[in-house]
Amino acid sequence: MTDLRIGHGYDVHRFATDPGPATQKLGGLDVPVDYPLLAHSDGDVVLHAICDAILGALALGDIGTHFPDTDARWAGADSTELLRQVWSQATASGYGLGNLDVTIVAQTPRLQGYKGPMAEHIAQVLGAQRHQVNVKATTTEKLGFVGRREGIATHAVVLLAGRE
Repeated sequence: MTDLRIGHGYDVHRFATDPGPATQKLGGLDVPVDYPLLAHSDGDVVLHAICDAILGALALGDIGTHFPDTDARWAGADSTELLRQVWSQATASGYGLGNLDVTIVAQTPRLQGYKGPMAEHIAQVLGAQRHQVNVKATTTEKLGFVGRREGIATHAVVLLAGRE
């Protein structure tokens, strides 16, 4: 039997109260926003949740353990590079991607035109086929912190398969 591992990741970042850059990294892409997300790195909640899912599947802790916000080396870090580093741990351990499913929870910005390109970027970083990566987006119907436009959350579920 193939060694299968499932991991779940979750990340959330709040929006800044002052307008900032015209774009925010989400899923590795520059997405137009009114307010940037506050974070130690580039604040890419999508890639952070994926990192946590992969690390969880490998039983290697979480993104904060590997890239702590108390370490100046990770200030402003490119989350695509963080994902590459996490993924290299998976492949070095003999795992490949079964599939990855991501749900972005955001009232704003609207992500309809970005989901496919995000999935393509993520698949490329993971050395996977596009059909192995799914990115969805939803709102909270104006409920909770997301509905009040205070921040963005993301869930990610990954299935890793060990190579025999």
